[in-house]
Amino acid sequence: MFAWLLMRAWVPASASASLASRHRRPGVVERPSARLLVVDAKGRLLLFRFVYGKGALTGRVFWATPGGGLDPGESFEQAACREAFEELGLRVEDPGPQVARRQVRLTLPDGQLADADERFYLLRVDALAVSQRHWTELEREVMVAHRWWTAAELRATHEQVFPGNLAEILADIGIS
Repeated sequence: MFAWLLMRAWVPASASASLASRHRRPGVVERPSARLLVVDAKGRLLLFRFVYGKGALTGRVFWATPGGGLDPGESFEQAACREAFEELGLRVEDPGPQVARRQVRLTLPDGQLADADERFYLLRVDALAVSQRHWTELEREVMVAHRWWTAAELRATHEQVFPGNLAEILADIGIS
């Protein structure tokens, strides 16, 4: 599940220093998460539209990649596979290498501040019918739509998209 951003910083996928931990404040939790860059045969990226109607994020509307926080004891790669199944209905045995990383302070839906360490994985699909079968109640409430975006559409949109430089990330990994 994605949350509203307060601060953002991109770091190389291979970076070992934790920006978030250097700026830790009391009451801020760590939130490691796996995010999915799902790209179809036409080179379009799948994003979900989030609309929060209640709670700490009331009124927030944005598009974001599938993915979410790690379960206890879970690796980033295991979380990527689980999130692909839960949010997309897609079984993935190996998400491949991490292609991007973002560290950001954000507010979770319950109002808790979190330092997120987001690792991005590229999943290529020929076609995909998104399944909501394994969505949580919160996901059913706030993930109101999905659509496939071209890099040009991402660059041109006036809608809020997280992360904001998705078109550049796609270009960096050879998708334009």
